[in-house]
Amino acid sequence: MSSFDIKAASWDNNPLYRERSKAIADALLSNIPVRKDMTAIEYGAGTGITSFLLKDYLREITLMDNSTGMLEVTNEKIMAAKVENLKALMFDLEHDDYTGAKVDLIFSQMVLHHISDIGNIVRKFHGMLNPGGYLAIADLYSEDGSFHGEGFTGHNGFDPDELSHIIAGQGFVNISHRQCFVMNKVIAGGVTKQFNLFLLIANR
Repeated sequence: MSSFDIKAASWDNNPLYRERSKAIADALLSNIPVRKDMTAIEYGAGTGITSFLLKDYLREITLMDNSTGMLEVTNEKIMAAKVENLKALMFDLEHDDYTGAKVDLIFSQMVLHHISDIGNIVRKFHGMLNPGGYLAIADLYSEDGSFHGEGFTGHNGFDPDELSHIIAGQGFVNISHRQCFVMNKVIAGGVTKQFNLFLLIANR
């Protein structure tokens, strides 16, 4: 059982996660010409907070995650709300190739810094998008490692310009980024520290 499986049941109880998702969804809608005929994948969807905020703006969203616990909560929420255009999908994109239908938008929130091979996952994103489709990545600016603390093996955030270079190397164009949220988090020692998040947008 992963740490995300353990956290899943209480994830939506944290108001910070809802506030963060709202800010990211608003920034995405302000910077991408979303239409009701578009399809999307949320990569690393967790309990689907962001997808629920975007569901009325898109034809269908596939909520992709590799955490059983998170997707159980997601499916419960989808059924309780009787939402027909959200579909949960258990899938490990980091290690498997997706062969489903191409989509018009792929978005992720606070997921990329957990991925070891950024170039590989971005290459997969490119192949999953329709021509002209959009990629939207929300994540941490480079930080000193205190966000996750000792033992974390992922990336300590990103320099968006360096990340843009990697994304351009996989065929994406029209790459831009901007700050979208400021997150106050209690870190080791009980200290509250500020972490800034960016939203990066690119076209296939």
